[in-house]
Amino acid sequence: MNYLQSKISEIVQKITDEFGFMLIDVVLRGDERNRIIQTFIDGESGLSADDCASVSNIISKALDDEDFIPSKYRLEVSSPGADRPLKYLKQYPKHLNRKFELTYLISGEEKKVICKLIRIDGEDLYFLENKNEIMINFNKIKLAKVLLSF
Repeated sequence: MNYLQSKISEIVQKITDEFGFMLIDVVLRGDERNRIIQTFIDGESGLSADDCASVSNIISKALDDEDFIPSKYRLEVSSPGADRPLKYLKQYPKHLNRKFELTYLISGEEKKVICKLIRIDGEDLYFLENKNEIMINFNKIKLAKVLLSF
């Protein structure tokens, strides 16, 4: 992470914490003449468009006040979407009874499964995989993506 991205992340982290949201990622795109700052945030019970707009306004003001971005920029604030993996344990409860693509560590080796989140007990997540219940501690999960079903 370069200085600019690190500084932006620090500011955004402080603001999202104040709102009770989680910072998932800050992505810089474009070049120095036309910078795009993508900020992905999430909430324990979801995120509305109004939430994103409120956070965006405050982030924009904070970035302008700090005046460390050397060119014009476009700020985008949104929820992470289905293609981004879950990052925090607090993101899991709203995905109960949904299917996941999981990569986790078991006996020092990575295992990849498709399973359904059925319950959470502290840091232990319980999934149903091929009619078998498996328990995976959150700290053993390397990658967790929610699979959309239509």
